[in-house]
Amino acid sequence: MQSATSTSFGSQTNGKVTALDSSLDALAQKSYGELESLYRISRSPKSIRALDGEPKGRMLAARFVSRTPAGALLRGFAASSLFVWDGKSFASRSDEEGTGINRLQVPGALGRQKLFPFHTRFGNSGIDGQRAFVLDYDLPENPIWIRKIHDEVREVSPGLFFGPAMWKGQSGLITVLWFALDTGRR
Repeated sequence: MQSATSTSFGSQTNGKVTALDSSLDALAQKSYGELESLYRISRSPKSIRALDGEPKGRMLAARFVSRTPAGALLRGFAASSLFVWDGKSFASRSDEEGTGINRLQVPGALGRQKLFPFHTRFGNSGIDGQRAFVLDYDLPENPIWIRKIHDEVREVSPGLFFGPAMWKGQSGLITVLWFALDTGRR
């Protein structure tokens, strides 16, 4: 039997780690609280290179609407081709740092856009203080409201990452929503 602090991939049920259906759809079915619990037992990749490329993104659950009719509508919209955010693109510089940018699909003439760059590094999680893959938006080229975003991810199964999108408030980090990135590498 493995403990909740195990480095195995999986979800926690009554203190035990169990297999997780490793897909964006499976993660999107979890509640806000279930995602936080799963994040606490997930692990950080060993190298920044683990996310290199253009993983597909999905918004999973938003604070306060996770298990409401509005939350169900939002999850459905996030899974549709109409959802503007498509994911993030990553390029490592080393095992410890890199860069990235968000990919958006804007309807009409604007089409596919890459906006809001970030630097990547390992740091302490705003959720539990443990090691996480951090996306730092505090760059001069970003608008001030984007610079206040703190994203971080951990790997829940090979090639599938998820984590909180947080707001840097006056009293600290506030989790706004959960998102996932699928590299397609299993």
